[in-house]
Amino acid sequence: MSIADHLKVLIVDDHRTSRMLIRDALEQLGIKQIVFACDGEEALKAMMQTPCHIIISDFNMPKLDGIQLLKAIRSYGATKKTPFIILTSKGDRELVMKAAQLGVNNFLAKPITVPVLKKTIEAVVGRLQ
Repeated sequence: MSIADHLKVLIVDDHRTSRMLIRDALEQLGIKQIVFACDGEEALKAMMQTPCHIIISDFNMPKLDGIQLLKAIRSYGATKKTPFIILTSKGDRELVMKAAQLGVNNFLAKPITVPVLKKTIEAVVGRLQ
């Protein structure tokens, strides 16, 4: 069995299409335990109910954005060390710097490809297969 068989990933994005694209890419990597949240507030509730091994979150969302979610995750003991990957685009330089200061584990640029997603996740949790 590989890490991918046991890995539970939380995808946080307010765009359904983005969530589905990331889900499809994760499934191609053998990751089947996938949880979805439409915003940071929903993501926090999900993490309190059933903690995930990795969070992949967009920056711009209603209610709690990616930075606010990262702050909340890092401030709570049970989730403090949960690997957090922020989705970025070319214009997010200031937000990337802020996320780095808050302890984000890695960045994932849009548009997402399966090889880049694999490399990004493996940089955080180790080899998937």
